[in-house]
Amino acid sequence: MKYYAYEEFRNDTNTLIKKVRDFHPEALLAIARGGLTLAHAMAEGLDIREVQSIQTELYDKTCKRDTITIFDTCVFENRARILVIDDIADSGETLEAIMKHLVKKYPQIEFKSATLFYKTTSIYEPNFWVKEADDWIDFFWERDFIL
Repeated sequence: MKYYAYEEFRNDTNTLIKKVRDFHPEALLAIARGGLTLAHAMAEGLDIREVQSIQTELYDKTCKRDTITIFDTCVFENRARILVIDDIADSGETLEAIMKHLVKKYPQIEFKSATLFYKTTSIYEPNFWVKEADDWIDFFWERDFIL
């Protein structure tokens, strides 16, 4: 298990912002919960006010379900390019399902994905990512606020 501290997050987020800048996203879509902290930071760095979220359920506590459920209440009016953000492409199942869902529901919009970490064993490779992961990542937002 690798602890991922705020300082590393800050540096990697700035790197990711530079990578996605040429895409010129008009809005950010955070995958809840892992992508929420990153999406907020990237919104500040990219000066984007529109940040929405999408939620999925693939696990009941530690038990994996047979299918993924997507909760999408997004409204994208007059948008051409949206960046989908998550913390890690681990198995890739969530990102792959969400990207397929978005392309089907909003065919007029170009969606690209961005993560801090990508595991080469993932079934989905994000368009933009910063680091390869080969271990469990213990993000500061998952550990530092537990009372």
